[in-house]
Amino acid sequence: MKDIIHFSVLILFFLLIRPSLVSPLYDGPLYDSTAYTECKEKPGKPLYGGGVLKSDQQSPRGVQDSIYSSYVVNNSYVPSLVLYNLTQGNIHTFSAWVRIKDSSSAMIKATLETEKETSDCIGTVSAKLGCWSFLKGGFVLNWPSNLSIIFFQTADGKDVNIEVASPSLQPFTKQQWRINQQYIINTKRKRAVTIHVSDSNGRRLQGASISIEQISKDFPFGSAIAKTILGNVPYQNWFVKRFNAAVFENELKWYATEPDKGKVNYSISDQMLQFVRTNNIVARGHNIFWEDPKYNPPWVLNLTGTQLHSAVNSRIHSLMSQYKDEFIHWDVSNEMLHFDFYEQRLGPDATLHFFKTAHKSDPLSTLFMNDFNVVETCSDVNSTVDVYISRLRELQRNGIFMDGIGLEGHFTIPNPPLIRAILDKLATLGLPIWLTEVDISKTNDRDSQANYLEEVLREGFSHPSVNGIMLWTAYHPNGCYQMCLTDNNFKNLAAGDVVDKLLGEWETGRVEGVADVHGSYSFYGFLGEYSITVNYGNRTTHSTFSLSGGEEARHFTITL
Repeated sequence: MKDIIHFSVLILFFLLIRPSLVSPLYDGPLYDSTAYTECKEKPGKPLYGGGVLKSDQQSPRGVQDSIYSSYVVNNSYVPSLVLYNLTQGNIHTFSAWVRIKDSSSAMIKATLETEKETSDCIGTVSAKLGCWSFLKGGFVLNWPSNLSIIFFQTADGKDVNIEVASPSLQPFTKQQWRINQQYIINTKRKRAVTIHVSDSNGRRLQGASISIEQISKDFPFGSAIAKTILGNVPYQNWFVKRFNAAVFENELKWYATEPDKGKVNYSISDQMLQFVRTNNIVARGHNIFWEDPKYNPPWVLNLTGTQLHSAVNSRIHSLMSQYKDEFIHWDVSNEMLHFDFYEQRLGPDATLHFFKTAHKSDPLSTLFMNDFNVVETCSDVNSTVDVYISRLRELQRNGIFMDGIGLEGHFTIPNPPLIRAILDKLATLGLPIWLTEVDISKTNDRDSQANYLEEVLREGFSHPSVNGIMLWTAYHPNGCYQMCLTDNNFKNLAAGDVVDKLLGEWETGRVEGVADVHGSYSFYGFLGEYSITVNYGNRTTHSTFSLSGGEEARHFTITL
């Protein structure tokens, strides 16, 4: 309990002083969210002044800061960094500027090797000829390392002349990382509120009793649901108690709504939507099309040309007219970085047509790209952060303007600094970012799933550009997709306990106090809707107020 109190006091201090004055209580590094997606004529300065790679650091326990061509990969020399005495468990953020000389473009990845482990990819960048590109990533070691090497090579193993400049390696302890996360949560997810209590003559009422309760949350946090929720009151009660957002696992997909040509059936999804509406839950639309041919109706696989074009138009118009204004988002062409079923058959403009037609059908819904292995890893060359950005910009150039960034988040073992680095890069686009399908692989045991889930959720909630988080944990009695939150009696498993713990952390709950000599009472609250009750003598009043984002304190006056 003493540690909890100390931590709370520290965070309160963060909120009351400027970041430049944090050092009296916290002398660790402040996380630098700087990221670049444009190629520049000259490399930028290293983040953190280079961190432990500072050029004036001569200690034998430091890091040799020279980049040199002495590491052999596929019979070629590649630029490398030698690192000494890295600490197990520390969170290492890494960045560098990269340029190539003898190729028009190449995907460059940074790989880490220690005495006991290899991290195949700790960061990537799409480098171009003649200009400098920014690579940002990081790693966490499972074992301490006396000698480690970071080396840079092409993702496809081709021999390309690579230059590296302004490298930076900044370690954080887990406590330092958590403090930085909490600082962002307290400054971006919360806001100061001052309640003023007065009588009808404007006289401030010292000693008025004030009770405040958060009745809804601004931040959408939810889970996938399946048709198993229909008629299942225990499941419904468990879900509604926790979540304010939902996504249908499979029930809106084309193979579910039109398994046979011309036989469209929305009865199941209609019932699920009714559950969502009844409980004031926002819902994402998932999905209009899926580029993976395995998940298309069998009858669609045999269509070509005008027949397929007609079928996809009918699909869009049918789905969007059925559910116009019902879903806040639509995943338009799911996983198009990995698959291209429709573009192969309808041409390279097929995806553009999908987005434009969907927007015309439901102009208030945000249209999302949605794909896997963007934030989970950087080893998948189909979906590195730069590949995602390139495809999104291509859509923008062709007139798609209501778009959002959907990151599925199917993790095996998460890499927190890499997650944050990728989110930093995506944030430069200024678009809404959602973690849309978060789960942890069942190759982990349940306790490990829970621990890794907590890491991912904390990264998402504490990044200021993430606008919502959806878990991919729809309940099935015979087992969930990868990770269940409950057993069949809706008793929490370890992952469910983590969700409940974080939901408790990320809500204001009930706040009670007494108006001071100025008739005022102040508190910090998570963004959302609040109810307030004020008692003074034999007088009582009830009211509500909204707490939205903002830098300055929100002032609210109650008149008795």
